[in-house]
Amino acid sequence: MRDDAAFHANQTRLAMIMVWLVPALWTVNYVVARTAPGVIGPYTLALGRWLVAAVVLVCFCGPELWLRRVEIARLWWQYAILGTLGMLMCGAWVYQGARSTGAINIALIYSASPVLIALGAAVWFGEYFRWRQITGVLLALTGVVHVVVKGQWMTLDTLQFVPGDWWVVGATTAWAAYALLLKRWASPLSATARLTVICTTGVVVLLPFAIWEAGQPGLTQWGLQAGLLIVAAGLIPGLGAYLIYSWAQKILGASRVAVGLYLGPLYTALVSWAVLGERPGWHHAMGALLILSGVFLVTSASGRSVKPPLPVGS
Repeated sequence: MRDDAAFHANQTRLAMIMVWLVPALWTVNYVVARTAPGVIGPYTLALGRWLVAAVVLVCFCGPELWLRRVEIARLWWQYAILGTLGMLMCGAWVYQGARSTGAINIALIYSASPVLIALGAAVWFGEYFRWRQITGVLLALTGVVHVVVKGQWMTLDTLQFVPGDWWVVGATTAWAAYALLLKRWASPLSATARLTVICTTGVVVLLPFAIWEAGQPGLTQWGLQAGLLIVAAGLIPGLGAYLIYSWAQKILGASRVAVGLYLGPLYTALVSWAVLGERPGWHHAMGALLILSGVFLVTSASGRSVKPPLPVGS
């Protein structure tokens, strides 16, 4: 008994440490996204990332996929929709957005997605929405707009909006829909096997876009750097973050690993400043305060809300 208790205590301590690592792994994807322009196109990068992830994941759950092949074939249309939302829109649109907006903006806008999930759960699933959650929604959405307009509320008529921010807003909305549909559509598969099928269908959906992109001059320059970006995006924020997050969640529970939602923008700001030379502005600080306060109010107000999965676009 003493050995079991010691093992459990060690596992808990390790999980608490690893929770702090997950946001750092997410940050790698934002660095990849900002490095990719001129090296590899957004749809090609997303295709490569999820192809790498799918191949590795099949090694973990191949027997289960074969055993459940009839159910998978019967529900192919659900997986196609999830692959479109999760891998095409959450994946490629973030890379598309990074061509004209900064990594800090991407992380801050994405961090508001749990608010959209809770709002969608209230509308779609009829979950009770308290005034505390309504306040959180208003704070988070105000924070997103504050980041997008760069804090220049008084000069909106002359402000030049960055298209990349709106691509990321679209990707964030797609992730909320992805999370809600995961809840709506029950699956006989384990979480890892389900992700494997979604990755695979996402690759199929992305393929025509990547083929189209191959005919566009200057988008992709095949070489070592392009290959490294694909591998880094597939293994570090994709598989690495997912596996650590899932393992830590089993040990600590969903609420305790949610600290990653709050650490992500901070890590991204520090890494973007150090690696990409993107200096944070006061509008980022104010946006972060509004968004993360809103996320806290929404996610802590009720234990019945839909728990967001690991952000596949991260």
